[in-house]
Amino acid sequence: MKIGLIRCLQTEDMCPALTCFKVIKNKKGAFENVEGEIEIVGFNTCGGCPGKKAITRAKKMIHLGADTIVLASCMKKGTPIGFPCPYFDTIHDAIKTRFENIEVLTYSH
Repeated sequence: MKIGLIRCLQTEDMCPALTCFKVIKNKKGAFENVEGEIEIVGFNTCGGCPGKKAITRAKKMIHLGADTIVLASCMKKGTPIGFPCPYFDTIHDAIKTRFENIEVLTYSH
């Protein structure tokens, strides 16, 4: 599995993404049932509200070989600030619609 990880810009200053990287490495959370190697081909933010840059950033990571886009837990669950992304569904649906052959995971841990 080759992944592109997109996180919330608002949590960037509080979270160094170590938990995301740890669950990927240890195949926990959203990666629990993944067989084989997991390679991170890209890591970026959504670009800030309303997340319009997430689409072009996903496209770039797909161009670099990602077969899966991961929308990090900070987006859907709101961790660590306790405020889920109000644009999560729009971002998720836009990526799913534009990149039909790409898997989209809705959390990391």
